[in-house]
Amino acid sequence: MHFDKINNKGQARLFQNQYLELLTKSHPLLIWGMYLPIIAYSFYLSIYSYGFSAASAVAVFITGFFSWTLFEYLMHRFAFHYIPKTERGKKIVYIFHGTHHHFPRDKQRLFMPPLPSIILASAIFGLCYLLMHNTAYAFFPGFLLGYLCYGSMHYAIHAGNPPFKWMKPLWRNHHLHHYKDEHRGFGVSSTFWDRIFGTMYDLKNEQEDKEKIKELTFDK
Repeated sequence: MHFDKINNKGQARLFQNQYLELLTKSHPLLIWGMYLPIIAYSFYLSIYSYGFSAASAVAVFITGFFSWTLFEYLMHRFAFHYIPKTERGKKIVYIFHGTHHHFPRDKQRLFMPPLPSIILASAIFGLCYLLMHNTAYAFFPGFLLGYLCYGSMHYAIHAGNPPFKWMKPLWRNHHLHHYKDEHRGFGVSSTFWDRIFGTMYDLKNEQEDKEKIKELTFDK
């Protein structure tokens, strides 16, 4: 999924059909507005319908939240950066993630669009329920919140500089993933799993290219 040229303007056309094309775009506020009620209601059910104590529900919720970071890492590394051998496979990978590397300034494709997002979320909840039964009502909202924080962090990384000094490694790790080596630096909301699995950049010795970073961030 290497591109000789990163496009600083515009966005990829993924489908000729205008309605399908519209379904590939989203805005962070839409996704937050769509999932926050689900998060709140699911957590409410875990306590008032399925008998969890508040402390237990919070503990499971936090476990779900941090479980997202591992899911994020594995999906980014093995699904979004899968190297397909067929043309159809290449098109699918491009639609899901390649377009972001090709057009990193495209604000409308930093969150998964509503329809595929709901389908995937439903499948994940179904799997959680199959494995955890009623515990899924406390675990899944934490997992969803992890997703929302990941998407917002990703948006912020492409929007500008880190607001706090301690967040700079996260920004640099993702920038280097884009222009240095896409087979490293898979963590977006956290660098924890990159450090665990040996895909973290040596940030002490990596020099940032300020011009290339400008190509990855939004116009002010």
